[in-house]
Amino acid sequence: MRYSATGLTAERSRMDVISTNLANANSIARKGEEGYRRRLVSLTSTESGVAIESIKPDMKTAFQEKYEPGHDYANDKGYITMSNIDPISEMVDMIGASRAYEANIAAFNTAKGMQNSALQIGKA
Repeated sequence: MRYSATGLTAERSRMDVISTNLANANSIARKGEEGYRRRLVSLTSTESGVAIESIKPDMKTAFQEKYEPGHDYANDKGYITMSNIDPISEMVDMIGASRAYEANIAAFNTAKGMQNSALQIGKA
């Protein structure tokens, strides 16, 4: 049950990061500043279960640029810099994290049921 609990905690944290990414998907960088970068969660296995290894910004994906010459944050060429978040891939990641969370709940409930059954055998 402890392993499932660590998995639940890790997947919940992963969903929190994905939610933050989705909330910032349409953010625009100010002139001279870098825009919001997508955060990536790395999970690792430990002796006691699953742990978050790191939460790092996605440095590989380029920022999106959109031509809006009248915008306050547009550069000299008329482009605004938006975050490097693709909402579709974030939703796919969210579904994966949600399914992993559900799998950990099922494993936890199965272990709990087996433990209860073992206690019932001891009563007889």
